[in-house]
Amino acid sequence: MIGTTLKHYRIDELLGQGGMGIVYKARDTRLDRPVALKLLSPALVANPERRRRFVQEARSAAALSHPAIAQVYDIDEADGQLFIAMEFVDGRSVGRLIVEGELDLLSAVEIALQVAEGLVKAHDAGILHRDIKSDNIMVTRDGHAKLLDFGLAKLMEPGLSEPARPGDIQRTLTKDPVHTLAGTVVGTIPYMSPEQARGKDLDARSDIFSLGVVFYEMVTGELPFKGDTPLDTMHAIAYEEAKPVTIIRRNLSPQVHRIVSRCLRKRPEDRYPDARALAADLKQLKQDLESGTRTDLRPSERIQAWLQNLKVSFPMGTKGMWIVAAAMLVAIILLFTRVNWGSLIGPAVIALFVYRSFRNKKKRLLAGFAKKASKIPSVKAVIIRQEQVTIVVDKAPASVYLRITSLVDEINGRFFVGKPVTAEIKSEIPETEFQNLLRQVGVVYVREDVLRRNT
Repeated sequence: MIGTTLKHYRIDELLGQGGMGIVYKARDTRLDRPVALKLLSPALVANPERRRRFVQEARSAAALSHPAIAQVYDIDEADGQLFIAMEFVDGRSVGRLIVEGELDLLSAVEIALQVAEGLVKAHDAGILHRDIKSDNIMVTRDGHAKLLDFGLAKLMEPGLSEPARPGDIQRTLTKDPVHTLAGTVVGTIPYMSPEQARGKDLDARSDIFSLGVVFYEMVTGELPFKGDTPLDTMHAIAYEEAKPVTIIRRNLSPQVHRIVSRCLRKRPEDRYPDARALAADLKQLKQDLESGTRTDLRPSERIQAWLQNLKVSFPMGTKGMWIVAAAMLVAIILLFTRVNWGSLIGPAVIALFVYRSFRNKKKRLLAGFAKKASKIPSVKAVIIRQEQVTIVVDKAPASVYLRITSLVDEINGRFFVGKPVTAEIKSEIPETEFQNLLRQVGVVYVREDVLRRNT
């Protein structure tokens, strides 16, 4: 496409490409100015209704005007190519600045503040970004942050809640842990909110979570949720707690931890209610850093931060803390009371039966899990070894991941004693590896056609 012209846009050079399409630097020959020209993937707007809504949403984004939002100039079609013309931002992405180690704490706070203020403007206009990430935030040469790709955002219609349907997310997940989900403007896996990872309804608080991930990455140099595969990363986002920033960088202000942890709460109602409240806290933190004011937490906040650190580092998390606390309480009671040890035999036997019932309950729940998983057409085999469940599928569509994750979450929510169940989904594995799995102990289900082929 370089050297060609679409309408009055002359394409000069390639800037990048991804699941949404290809981005070029071009020149608007009418206004004689540089633009970023995004040619959209045909799959993104293949459906006529989705195409109509996409154009409507891009027009709404074009109405946004804020210093922290890259302006959308135009949406048009030429030579069978649907494209968006956007403001060309001359600078470097936040992702690149992180890799090059050029962000200090004050710069990170300033960038997060500017983006949060841009989100206030967008959310007030009813527009949800859904793909906030470090590579979508550019910093100009004079230090101004610009949030890109609002032309690909989602219009939040009053009274209409549209979930991110698994079928719209992506047909098959790849092994690239930072792959942008193709097919719709849904998000980039490590920056997704738990609602996105679980295919739930989205609102403005989803963008707040994603900005919290970027802020975490800016101040620590690493992502809060990581996994060996995209499925592992999505599971971590939905169910695991991020390591506190003050553990990774012990010289960070406690206020940074408070802001980041509030952004990264699993439940949307536990996060900042809106971007305006987040911007207010970031502005206060910036003022404290510039003035040298101490930003120690109040005693109640210090206790809360300590409990959060303990929860992350404690085996079994909250459950483990409760078990240890209960054991200590029983030990104290026995230490300071006179006990007829013979009278404890009966309660001990009852406790043993209760404990065995808990263990058997997990077995029953796992058997129910295998039965439900076997009804999913793409599941080839289910292997259960203690708390580890391995599911082999023909492919790993997001809908299967969400279904299995939901089943595992249901099991873990119904028992208290013991380690939580974890699931591993293996997709399109070599036949030799699959045969090795079938020879191991713990195979509880093999799909009928696979079974016939192996007998």
